[in-house]
Amino acid sequence: MPITSDTYQRIVTAKVYIDDNFREAIDLDKIAGQACLSRFHFHRLFTKVYKITPHQYLTQKRIDKAKDLLHKENLTITEVCNEVGFESIGSFSMLFKKEIGFAPTYYRNMAWLKQQQLKEQPKQFIPHCFIEGYRLEK
Repeated sequence: MPITSDTYQRIVTAKVYIDDNFREAIDLDKIAGQACLSRFHFHRLFTKVYKITPHQYLTQKRIDKAKDLLHKENLTITEVCNEVGFESIGSFSMLFKKEIGFAPTYYRNMAWLKQQQLKEQPKQFIPHCFIEGYRLEK
């Protein structure tokens, strides 16, 4: 059964709500309420449109922001956890490692190391074809 444009717009409105409020304690009832749909109907339609569940989307949004903060900010892991909306450092660390493959501290250390290498040897991060195309010295 195709989704009407009105229903699709409601699903998008709920997704934007997640994007704007992912730092808060939001649940399926709050998100579905933004779409003016029952939680079960909303869950099914959201998953049909975005190919992931609303919870998976919320978690992905939080993890992506955490990666950004670990790269750029000088916050502790606990501060990053709280900033992106996780309620416990344990669940944050476990989900981060599950999604990214590394613990948050290890990820931060690898990002720092990569930034240091970039500063010391910037040409090492430029693709070879680009260097050859512009005849840059190695």
